[in-house]
Amino acid sequence: MTPSEKVKFISNWIKTYVDQMPSKAQSLVIGISGGIDSSVSSTLSAMTGMKTIVLTMPIKQKENQHDLSLKHQQWLVKNFKNVEAHTLSLDKLFETFSTTLNKFDNEHGFANSRARLRMTTLYQVAAANKGIVVGTGNKVEDFGVGFYTKYGDGGVDISPIADCNKSEVWELGKELGILKEIIDAPPTDGLWDDGRTDEGQLGFKYSELEDAMGNPNSPHREQYEKIRNQNLHKMEPIPVCKIPS
Repeated sequence: MTPSEKVKFISNWIKTYVDQMPSKAQSLVIGISGGIDSSVSSTLSAMTGMKTIVLTMPIKQKENQHDLSLKHQQWLVKNFKNVEAHTLSLDKLFETFSTTLNKFDNEHGFANSRARLRMTTLYQVAAANKGIVVGTGNKVEDFGVGFYTKYGDGGVDISPIADCNKSEVWELGKELGILKEIIDAPPTDGLWDDGRTDEGQLGFKYSELEDAMGNPNSPHREQYEKIRNQNLHKMEPIPVCKIPS
């Protein structure tokens, strides 16, 4: 399938999903970070013609990351009349949260908490607009190594690009005319004060991860399996205690 065909297929899939809901949603709600995944997902959502609410939710955000999310917001509003954009600063909320839990200080925990506060914000906005939350995860992260926050950016209603490798997402971005600054920017989850990149955290390039996912003989396969096994709890159903009859 060509990038153009994928664009049409995914956007139609989103619209068809909503049309077939027992209680049809009236809006699509999505968080944008200035990264390629959320930029592509939000644009595909806007292409449905449905009311699409895009939220930028900075929490101690690096200025260059926040600037990209604002530029994409402006680009969407300019190109799609059905897009409604909001910037909701969560700095004070996070400060209160981290101060309240200062006896349980943990850097990794607080990084994940940023993602969970954003998820909660998305669902509040969705509730106020009879909407559903659109996910931004791709195949490598969602089903490969589980590189996302459980009940954070993993807490969504639909995942339109979760069957696309990262390389495919970049292709879709070019097809959609996403800003070149966003396409060229190193992917980052924006959850750390030092602005660390996704590839830096994973210890892999995305091209290496994609190779390891599909090639059992990849030199990176062993390390890929190690990361995947550590994160399987995110990708598999929640364990349920079954009571014998």
